[in-house]
Amino acid sequence: MKETMAKKGPETLKTNRLIKYTLFACCYLFWVASAILICVGIYAKTAKEGGVVDSLIADPALMLIIVGSLMFIITFFGCFGALRDLTNLLKVFAGILGIILILQITAAVLGFLFSDLVLDRTEQLMGSEIKLYRDDMDLENIIDFVQKKFQCCGVQSYKDWSMNMYFQCEDTNPSLERCGVPFSCCIRRKNESVLNTMCGYGVQSQKEWSAKENIYTGGCLDKIVKWGEQNLLIIGGITIGLLTLEILMIILAAVHICRIMNVQQTRNNNSGGK
Repeated sequence: MKETMAKKGPETLKTNRLIKYTLFACCYLFWVASAILICVGIYAKTAKEGGVVDSLIADPALMLIIVGSLMFIITFFGCFGALRDLTNLLKVFAGILGIILILQITAAVLGFLFSDLVLDRTEQLMGSEIKLYRDDMDLENIIDFVQKKFQCCGVQSYKDWSMNMYFQCEDTNPSLERCGVPFSCCIRRKNESVLNTMCGYGVQSQKEWSAKENIYTGGCLDKIVKWGEQNLLIIGGITIGLLTLEILMIILAAVHICRIMNVQQTRNNNSGGK
């Protein structure tokens, strides 16, 4: 019996080390990524000018800080627990990760079953972000990026920008941008070396066929949905990859916990036998 255990000892030790350091490496990568998210969020938060929006949905910098902090704490449990063979930390890590996995799967299933409701909520969210366009620098940059990327303007159409107080199309609006849209809605000409940032001024008061000469009149929601449908395989592959990685880390943590408990049980039995 002792000879058999001696033969299996080195192989078991190598397997245990492989499980331990694989789990540590996975957690460490997420740990570093979370630290980067926190640093970027803090930098963006401190670099803003006045009028900062403190809403989680409307403030991307605040969202980065919160998400990064949660990831940092969770992956710290995994890193330190795997490195120091602490079963309590590993149990907390595996438990939290399991809850997150269940929530992700539940959200995906509900989103698929209630896709119309998700679109309605998304439309409302995009509308509220348009209202806060000039109130947050990061939000403004994100909206401009989306409108340039998808060549769109507003949620359903370019006239949605009337929801913003600066672009509101009313005679009582004193803003110079009254009845206009942001420059990110403008069509960039091939021979145009410098973008005319005033090209969207007053377009809301024009007919759509006339506004099409200078801006993209279609809304962003439909464009984003079409892009998602066209890239469904890529999005699905990335999602499945992340879920698989989470499941792998949960399995590694569970196996590592069992190994530690077996070693502790063996030591207790040996000490009791003596």
